[in-house]
Formats: sequence, C-alpha cells, structure tokens
Amino acid sequence: MTVPEQRAPRSRLPWARTDPAVVLGAARRIADDLADGLAGAGARSAARAARRLLDADAVGLADLSGRTTWAGTPPERAAELVAAALHREATAGRPPLTAHPLHVHDELAGALVVAGGVRRAAVREVADWVVAALERARLEASAAQAAAAELRALRAEISPHFVYNALTVIAALVHSDPDQAHELVLDFADFTRYSLAGHGDYTTLSEEFHAIETYLALQRAVLGDRLRVQVRVAPEVLAVAIPYLVLQPLVENAVRHGVEPRGTGGLVQVRGEAEGTDCLITVEDDGVGMDPGRAEAVLAGRGPAGSVGLANVDRRLREVYGAWYGLVVETGPGAGTRVVLRLPMFAPGVVV
Repeated sequence: MTVPEQRAPRSRLPWARTDPAVVLGAARRIADDLADGLAGAGARSAARAARRLLDADAVGLADLSGRTTWAGTPPERAAELVAAALHREATAGRPPLTAHPLHVHDELAGALVVAGGVRRAAVREVADWVVAALERARLEASAAQAAAAELRALRAEISPHFVYNALTVIAALVHSDPDQAHELVLDFADFTRYSLAGHGDYTTLSEEFHAIETYLALQRAVLGDRLRVQVRVAPEVLAVAIPYLVLQPLVENAVRHGVEPRGTGGLVQVRGEAEGTDCLITVEDDGVGMDPGRAEAVLAGRGPAGSVGLANVDRRLREVYGAWYGLVVETGPGAGTRVVLRLPMFAPGVVV
C-alpha cells in the first residue's frame, strides 16, 4: 500500500516557498526593530522587512498620531487610508492599497499600510507579527520599570539611622582626629555615590565589593570594637557581572539584624570564590540569628518592614539567571545567619 505524501499546510503569504529560517529571521528582525514602538528608531527597518516578506510596492507603519514610517514610495491616498484605519476596526481600503489597524491588548496602537497586489490574508498575518512585537516591547518596558522600582525600594531601605550615626561620628572626629574624619568623609561620599546615584542594570563584583568595604568602614567607625569584619574575595571572580546593588543589602542585614542587636557585638565575614562555572558569595554573621520559618517568610517577601531587601535581591537574581541561582539562608535563634549567593561566572546577555 502506498502512503500518500504528507504536505505542509500552504501559507497565505507570498514567501511560502522560501526557506523557513529566512522567514523566521525576518519575523525576529521585526520584533527587535519595534522594541521602541512604531515611532522608534527601528520602525523603518521593520517596515523594510515587512515589505520584503509581502513582496509589496511599499509598506508603512503608522502610530496613533498618523505619523507613518515608509519602506518604498508612499502611494497617493495613503494618509487618508491611515486615518480610516485608525478609526475603524476592519481593514480599510482594498488591494492594491490596504491598511490594517494594530490592536495591542485590545487597544488601538497604530496601523500597517501595504501598497501592491497583496492579499488581505497576508496583510493580516504580517499585522499579527507586528502586534506581537509591540506586545513584547510593552512587556519589556514594564519589566524595566519594575526593575527600576525595585532599585528605588532598595535605596529607600538604606537606614537613615546609619546615615545619621555615621555623620555624627565624623563630626565628632573633626577636632579629635581630623585625618580619620577626612578618610570617613571620603568613604561616606563613595557610599552615597554608589548607593544613591543612577546606575545601569549591572556592575562588576569588584565594584560591589568596594561598595561594601566602604559601608563596613563607616559601620566600624560607628560601632567601634563591637564590629569585626573579614572580607576575602578570589581574584578570578572580580570581573564577574552582577546586578547592581546586590551585596550591600546582604551585608547591611548582617550588621543591623545580626550584630547590632547582640550587645557584645560580633563578626561579619564576606567571601567570594569560584566553584566550577559558578561564583559563590557568602555573607555570614555570628549574631542573634532568627527562626528558619521567619527567614523563609523574609525570602518570600512576607517579612517585617525593613526586611524586603533579601526578597528583592533573591527575586532579581532568579529572574536574570534562573531558578538554580539566587539566595540560600541558613540560620537559627542564637546561631547567627549565613546567606549564600550563587550566580554564573559568565552569563550570556549580561553586560556591564
């Protein structure tokens, strides 16, 4: 018995017989080009890609204002057709000149205009690609805004009590030990510049370690002999890229919630080392510790006021690197706290 040959469904688009990899590449190019929307710098490149796919005389991408970016010579009546598409749900006009409204999350975002003998079905299919690209751009913009909000939350958690105490100590040393006061002023300037100023998404582990050493120098000036510090970092991990403002909240928690409540003071240890293809950073204190259930609640974002830093850091690490990475907290009442941070030595797409 002869088995009938299985044929792939026919595409509605003119380039049905072209290499699927070429088509997929063009679709991805449209998505990348529209990262800034229909009025962004990549709109013309996206229009060119759509024109090639449709084998059209011209393709235009119009935003809600009616401003249209063209690939090819804009045809007559184009502006009139764009206006019609922006005010109607259905496709405006008919071949050889059609315009299809673009709806993102049920909201009108613009229109795709096509000149040439292209079937409406093909125009609709490419319009769906453009809509998907615009939806992705909105999601990425929302994610960027959320990340910025999380950084603002971390900055807001920098203890006003610590800042006040540090400045008080510096003021007291101005006359009794001006050289130390001068050094602490420089440390305080470095601390505020790094913690409060604008930064990109990522920095290096070297910069993060420098920031926490500055913070710990100020805390030693405030707490005196009550705070002992050990910082050790392997040279091979200093260039590792890490999300900005990750280590400082861990170290501040060790001092504020571990050592300070303990009347006799304590030791804070920070270590960074390579483990295979991963980088391990450990922040450990011998302070008061906490119940493991409370630590679990803090990591889940259900901790008391002022403890959101750990959950913030853990979530950011897992979103960037995956579920295998993030924070592990080991603690117990009276047993101190050990926080282990794991991240890859090299992560594709993560650039300082």
